[in-house]
Amino acid sequence: METSIVGVGVGITDRFRTVVEDKAARIEHLAPRAQRVDIKVTHRVYHNGRVEDDTVELTLTGKGPLVRAEATDGDKFAALDLAVDKLCGQLRRAKEKRVDAREHPRGAKYEKGSGAIEGIDVQPASVDVLRAVATGEIPIITGNEDEADYTPVVIRTKQFGAEWMTVENAVDRMELVGHDFFLFIDASTDHPSVVYRRKGWDYGVISLTATAPPEELAS
Repeated sequence: METSIVGVGVGITDRFRTVVEDKAARIEHLAPRAQRVDIKVTHRVYHNGRVEDDTVELTLTGKGPLVRAEATDGDKFAALDLAVDKLCGQLRRAKEKRVDAREHPRGAKYEKGSGAIEGIDVQPASVDVLRAVATGEIPIITGNEDEADYTPVVIRTKQFGAEWMTVENAVDRMELVGHDFFLFIDASTDHPSVVYRRKGWDYGVISLTATAPPEELAS
């Protein structure tokens, strides 16, 4: 597996390169199909009294999706250890998930005989509840109007190219990048969707189904 090391604000010593090669062998053992790992070391100097630190970012490429991990510490060797541990943990979880999916298929199952739905933790509302909501007997609670003017102090925005994929592939990508959610476009519906982590190996999917903006926004 090829390795590439880039230093930003810090020099890369021969000792660090040797340690990276040892760590790369550990990564390659967990990801034998990986072709390249890029290591970026960024040294930051703060002017507000904070201690200087180093951030190590790892990007693993090969046959399959990218795998990323990063860590920060006052010592770049310690940051490298933390980042490698995080990357290896993501690779292990992805492998365990694939094994679990093969051995214990998940998903909703409909029993034709009884009409029961198994495999999901959602129970349909009864006819009485639906009627009470429709008639207003059970009120629908909306947000507090006083909160309408609230905005966070800082809003960070990122833009990525749209990717069409299945829900299963989106879950795999989420596991590999180590996030709790992943945005994508569902290949089966062409709807913008987000898959998110729940408990254990359980996941959820939220999709947008609007095909046109509201009239007040379109005008």
